[in-house]
Amino acid sequence: MNPTDSQQASPWRLAERAAAMNPSAIREILKITERPGILNFAGGLPSPETFPVAAMREACAAVLAEGSAVARASLQYAASEGLPELRQWVATEMGKQGARVSPDQVLITTGSQQGLDLVAKVLIDEGSRVLVETPTYLGALQAFTPMQPRFASVPSDEGGVSAQGLRDVLQKGELPRFIYLLPNFQNPTGRTQDEARRGQVLAVCRELGLPIVEDNPYGELWFDAPPPAPLLARWAEGVIYLGSFSKILAPGLRLGYVIAPPQLYPKLLQAKQAADLHTPGFNQRVVAEVIKDGFLDRHVPTIRARYKAQRDAMLAALDQHMAGLDVQWTRPVGGMFVWVTLPAGLNAQALLPQAVEAGMAFVPGAPFYADQPDPRTLRLSFVTSTPEQIERGMAMLAEVVRAAVS
Repeated sequence: MNPTDSQQASPWRLAERAAAMNPSAIREILKITERPGILNFAGGLPSPETFPVAAMREACAAVLAEGSAVARASLQYAASEGLPELRQWVATEMGKQGARVSPDQVLITTGSQQGLDLVAKVLIDEGSRVLVETPTYLGALQAFTPMQPRFASVPSDEGGVSAQGLRDVLQKGELPRFIYLLPNFQNPTGRTQDEARRGQVLAVCRELGLPIVEDNPYGELWFDAPPPAPLLARWAEGVIYLGSFSKILAPGLRLGYVIAPPQLYPKLLQAKQAADLHTPGFNQRVVAEVIKDGFLDRHVPTIRARYKAQRDAMLAALDQHMAGLDVQWTRPVGGMFVWVTLPAGLNAQALLPQAVEAGMAFVPGAPFYADQPDPRTLRLSFVTSTPEQIERGMAMLAEVVRAAVS
């Protein structure tokens, strides 16, 4: 055989669903923005300054201590459902938010991103309709796309999905498998559904039998007041709920959870078993050790205070530097992101190289749309920068916009 032939002809044949997979647009953008000295507002990472290193170190030592009853068990295979103590903790915490949840409904996952993957495998067939917000979380689009759904974007405004817009979309075609919602401090926009909007959207879903996948990775990151009760608390049989420890402890633990109605739970569990048997037991036991004495009640308020100060710095800098430029932005009451809309005729993707050259970076908004992207939009993260860096970065962005419109 000619060596050249072996290089050109591969024996591997990709599945059709693999052809639909694409690299994360954000990950690719981050490669461009990782030049030394760039003020980077493009990431979606929590601040490493919030990671409880000392508490994690002590918990690891306790789990593996000489004579510990769980030391060897933490290093062994474990139940696919997850550690009972963690499942009970999740159920108890959800009860405080008005949701009646049994620990038997809680599935511990390897990050909430795995929860999205499991939902896709269990609920989506090729050609199934799936509804999403406009815009929506890019990671959800990536998790759902391999199952080859037909996405439909629901009209949305600063309050989230429009109830009338949802009704209009539902009148076209077959009933979707579900609608995917992030009611609290949404990624990418930072917006939150208020009490009235949640009631309106839920009423449409219940009336027409549309299930909801409620994703809440940022819900504990409120600044002045907690958000309204979750949709799960209002329609237990019609909502799958996803949560995460990534934003309140550390993302490197890869620890999340799914709360599912009893009729769906067995299939999600089977999909989990096929994917990775179980989430690492050591990580689960370390987290259980950390949170057992109410640690999060003391720790999470420090994250909120830090992020609120950074949010305030970004909004103040935008108010100052964008004055007169016809730029609009959200004013989030929690979470990690501000969503910016540039003047008509500008394209955020086209402006990114100029912004990087000026010394700052953002994420263009187009990848967050399932269809018909708005090229004027971009996302800014405020949680990994100091107030001084935020002020400088927004000044740089304003200069780039000013040059583009002049």
